[in-house]
Amino acid sequence: MTHVTQAIWSRTDKFDFAFLPILPVTNVITLAKLSSVWLNIEHDTFYRQHGLNMTKYILSISKGGSVQYISSPELGFLQSISGRVNRKTKLVFRFLDATRSDPSSNQTYGSLLSNLTFIKTVASGIMVPKEYIWPVTTNNYIRPAESIVRDAHSAGLEIYASDFANDRIIPYNYSYDPLEEYLHFVGSDNFSVDGVLSEYPLTAAAAIGCFTNLNVSSKTDHGSPLIISHNGASGDYPDCTDLAYQKAVDDGADVIDCSIQMTNDGVPVCMSSINLFDTTNVQRTTFSNRASIIKDIQPTPGIFTFNLTWADISSSDLRPKISSPESLYYLVRNPVYQNAGNFFRLSDFLTFAKDKDLSGIMIIIKKAVFMANSLGFDVVDSVTKALSDAGYNNQTTKAKEVMIQSEDSAVLVKLKQLETKYKLVYALPSTIGDASASSLVDVKKFADAVVVDRKSIFPESQGFIMKETNLVKDLRSAGLAIYAQVFRNEFVSPPWDFFSDVTVEINSYVQSVNIDGIITDFPKTVRRYKMNSCTSLGVNMPSYMRPAEIGALAQLLNGSQAQPPALAPMPVLNPANITEPPLPPVAPKNAPGGGANGSTPAPGASPSGSQAAAVMRAGIIPMVTALFASLLI
Repeated sequence: MTHVTQAIWSRTDKFDFAFLPILPVTNVITLAKLSSVWLNIEHDTFYRQHGLNMTKYILSISKGGSVQYISSPELGFLQSISGRVNRKTKLVFRFLDATRSDPSSNQTYGSLLSNLTFIKTVASGIMVPKEYIWPVTTNNYIRPAESIVRDAHSAGLEIYASDFANDRIIPYNYSYDPLEEYLHFVGSDNFSVDGVLSEYPLTAAAAIGCFTNLNVSSKTDHGSPLIISHNGASGDYPDCTDLAYQKAVDDGADVIDCSIQMTNDGVPVCMSSINLFDTTNVQRTTFSNRASIIKDIQPTPGIFTFNLTWADISSSDLRPKISSPESLYYLVRNPVYQNAGNFFRLSDFLTFAKDKDLSGIMIIIKKAVFMANSLGFDVVDSVTKALSDAGYNNQTTKAKEVMIQSEDSAVLVKLKQLETKYKLVYALPSTIGDASASSLVDVKKFADAVVVDRKSIFPESQGFIMKETNLVKDLRSAGLAIYAQVFRNEFVSPPWDFFSDVTVEINSYVQSVNIDGIITDFPKTVRRYKMNSCTSLGVNMPSYMRPAEIGALAQLLNGSQAQPPALAPMPVLNPANITEPPLPPVAPKNAPGGGANGSTPAPGASPSGSQAAAVMRAGIIPMVTALFASLLI
């Protein structure tokens, strides 16, 4: 039996093995029941050339009244059925690419666009590719809108926009958010189409029904779930730059974050990675010869923040680099601004945040033991001193909650012992699916909240959600606030269950597990979600805003050869995973300009300064030993 298969490679092929049948039009009409049906008739001229009468067929099936729209890119076909279909049925002329020709009139669609008055004599509406309304540049940014919506309405025509799909690359202006794209077409009294043709009606329905006419820039509260930036608005600008932080504030973040790294001269800076290869263009600068391998950090070469001074990092030669976490799928972010912005010192970050409409800040401390042992930096002391110097310990107005996050329990234990008033946040291992009661008791001794990976809540198999774990329930029973990370807009990021729409994903985490905070590269998307007009409707909430049924999509494949494999048991958090020795005392600093202890130059790199000295110290003894041994042979 003939069955449908995957045709778009950004979508799963698993349902190829479900042997879903091709449905006759009459079956579709029966399935639609009370819904209206839109029939699109392509290639009428071709059918007539082969002795097939499409006009007769359409007239025969449209008598029941459930077919409310008939569209065609051939004006001649619409003329052939005009006045002969149910009077409630609307005829819609469908425009294709402007350079192509309508085979029934031999006119290009571009030329027909200038004669809407004539089209009105045949049809009640037009359907156009969305680029007719918002043209797109060759580098994938939208241009100013054309006048076609106003022109169509002036001619008495309804206008529908086509070619919407969540899993296509849309203009960068929309930040990979399909809802943002829809809202450029609907919701404005002066500029709104009458409908959209979408391959993902769930997203289109939500955009029109729940998200139009929202003032996203207006913050009404900083309530749950908190919107916590991930390296600022890093989906739009390079991580941890002034532009990313300002965008996060403008887009409605409740909390902005700073991941602490240390420079060679002891300045704490905000950077998402200790390795400048990840966050800057350092390979193309005069600092490129400082590459080394530091096994305590990574087994591959890097140039690290502590190899450069703050003056080096803030120089015009070194530029930020936008992150592209989905580059494996050739999805890049905002390329026009890929090297824009300037990095912040921690002191700059604290000054910036102080007078902004934020509920708090989150400071993230990593590799504290390494910094103490190998670099001679007490990062905990550096952070607490910066907070004190910036006035965060004695705020009288516009108080901000200070959160300090770490995956190292020793960092949080030390802060707890210092009796700080900061909210301490423990980052759980990314692979766990549950937590023992004794581990929760231990975590609660030093932490007020936890950060969990999304997949620890809804684990996946081959992109399908298989179940909900008990982790959130257990953490909440221990009195811990729960922040989930990292939510991204790119359509490959959510599991299949969320239909390539991060808003559907966010909605499920909020409604299904009542998450306390969402850590995201795109704060605007979460802010819009929090402001939607539907989730407060209770039993009257429309079905398209209800959370996805967890595991339901995978269940459709049960018994087929495409059924996703069962999940392996997920690790359980135990006290042994948590308990760490106290932070070590700070070791003497290396000589100025140097790298960390144990560093070796990368192949082809020229060690400089004390890095070369460190390498010499590490290598001189075995070299002498080898030479002495060879003399004895």
